[in-house]
Amino acid sequence: MKPIIKVEGLGKRYKLGASRAQHLTQQHSLAGALKSRVGKALRRGAPGETFWALRDVSFEVMPGEVVGIIGHNGAGKSTLLKILSRIVEPTAGRVELHGRVGSLLEVGTGFHPELTGRENIYLNGAILGMKRAEIEKKFDEIVAFAEVEKFLDTPVKKYSSGMYTRLAFAVAANLEPEILIVDEVLSVGDAVFQRKCLGKMGNVAREGRTVLFVSHNMGAVAQLCSRAIIMSKGRTLLDGEAESTISAYLKQTDTAEGGRVAFEADPRKDVQITSMTVVSPDGEPVTSWPHTEEFGLLIEYRIERWPVGSYVCADVLNEGETRLLWASDVGSVAEMMVERPPGVYRALVKVPGSVLAPGRYYFTGAVVAPGREGASDVRVKAVYVDVTDGGSLLSNFGIRAHAATSIPLAWSTERIA
Repeated sequence: MKPIIKVEGLGKRYKLGASRAQHLTQQHSLAGALKSRVGKALRRGAPGETFWALRDVSFEVMPGEVVGIIGHNGAGKSTLLKILSRIVEPTAGRVELHGRVGSLLEVGTGFHPELTGRENIYLNGAILGMKRAEIEKKFDEIVAFAEVEKFLDTPVKKYSSGMYTRLAFAVAANLEPEILIVDEVLSVGDAVFQRKCLGKMGNVAREGRTVLFVSHNMGAVAQLCSRAIIMSKGRTLLDGEAESTISAYLKQTDTAEGGRVAFEADPRKDVQITSMTVVSPDGEPVTSWPHTEEFGLLIEYRIERWPVGSYVCADVLNEGETRLLWASDVGSVAEMMVERPPGVYRALVKVPGSVLAPGRYYFTGAVVAPGREGASDVRVKAVYVDVTDGGSLLSNFGIRAHAATSIPLAWSTERIA
């Protein structure tokens, strides 16, 4: 099968401090020209610095693949997508695209601010090479998805960023491009809209179309993508199966500590977590533990003054930063109203065996004083444990748990015919 996207030796170089005269008024342009002449005379032609946003990037994408592009800010992800979307020209290398490309890279991309929402739908369809009849066939679906029917004949320059994004995504996803490219711009929308977009991209993928998805939300990448590419400093570091690639990326960027972590004392705080430790049943710090056996999280904290109504709690998160479990040391309002005298405290929460499937898990610890900002202490993803395969019946048969939790549930089977 022929790749739908083929990237060979792709590079993009920018000149730092490049002129932005095209965005200026005529008056500013004249002032800029005078300033430029003076600057040139002073510098005597000193060469400008250049920066490679992309360097020697190569990969192929097959039809129907859903590929996540991940990496830190400044890694070159957005530059890559702009080249694939034909918004900027590469400095080196080449790109082959076999199909129409629908892209959503930043709020307002491809929209004319003076045109209405209705007119921009037709404009975007024409840019994609669609005939008017094709656009009209999808028009109602686009409007319904974007939820902007009341503002359809309003110039989009008056839209909020959320409305802009909803309409832009609806156009990009519903006009049936063979290749859909989506950047982190979805973070502009609210949670309901984000879930709606993720569902739509899942549908697009199931229809056999190709999706390139850039996101810092590893849970969304893991949910949508079968493959992921890590980018760093304009180059591709790793290209492989999504789950293992995301895991490698998170470990590469991990600031949590395994086993035990202590925190610097701050005498100004009324309450402060002083350490967090993952422990065995014997109380020994551990960095890994079999998934079939119980282990615990030990939280030590110091109280100078206890805000009544406070409590201690912990979160368990997976590598995709999805919160799996939450627990607190109070079970009722009455318990929350009990004052704790000054001193040093140690709280232990136990995680039963056969609850977490094999993988790396992170713990957030907190002393929470509801409604009183500054009276709480939160340690986000402070410590981790690697839960290993404990030799369960499933592992003996080579069966992997397909979820983060693997709580034993009661089954009963009977023959009815």
